[in-house]
Amino acid sequence: MPVSDEFIDYVIDQFAAWADVSVRKMFGGAGLYYDGVMFGLIADDIAYLKVDDSNRQDFERAGSCPFNPYPEKGNKIIMSYYEIPVDILEDRDQLVAWAERSLEIARKKH
Repeated sequence: MPVSDEFIDYVIDQFAAWADVSVRKMFGGAGLYYDGVMFGLIADDIAYLKVDDSNRQDFERAGSCPFNPYPEKGNKIIMSYYEIPVDILEDRDQLVAWAERSLEIARKKH
């Protein structure tokens, strides 16, 4: 699950107008944090946001897949993070709307 510094910088830059998002590297990937709450992650230069039943359908309709930490093992572990669709990641306004929902979800579970 390596993640490049360049991709981390890109993701942080996409969030720059919204909030002071911080990154903590872990297990070869990185967590995305707002005010100490992890609402997203980056692995293999793919960004993910936290989901639950209230927003999972938006990600699925956009063709997103859940984060699978061990795809090489053939495991289909479903985690509560889904890939951010490229068109959302590139549109800062939409990205903020999706991230705010994920942050709300993460705060409930925090």
